[in-house]
Amino acid sequence: MLSISIGIVHLWFGLLKFFLGLSPADLLAKQTISLLTFNLVPENVGILLLALIEVAIGLCLIFNFQLKRIIVMAIIHLVLTFIPVVFFPEISFSKAPFSLTLVGQYIIKNIVIISALLLIYQRPYNKVS
Repeated sequence: MLSISIGIVHLWFGLLKFFLGLSPADLLAKQTISLLTFNLVPENVGILLLALIEVAIGLCLIFNFQLKRIIVMAIIHLVLTFIPVVFFPEISFSKAPFSLTLVGQYIIKNIVIISALLLIYQRPYNKVS
């Protein structure tokens, strides 16, 4: 259930990014992608690639496909979501370092998802006959 629920979150957030203005993280994601790629990747291309990655992660988690690899990919993705806390503190905090804005809360909640993914990663998979 944990893998499926995290998959639904990734799928949902990824699908929103395909539609201009629907994702509350659209501007934040574009700014972060521009920072990480030194403005070499156009914003619209970057957000579409991110949408594809999030949808792929979501579907793989939901359908238990290549789970260990996908979990590593998802954790890398989620770690990168913390970049705005460091490079864009004005949008992450109302009063640094303790009072988070809604954007900051949106980012910090990923700690729970990362923890859950690590738990799934470590779980032994026993086949039931």
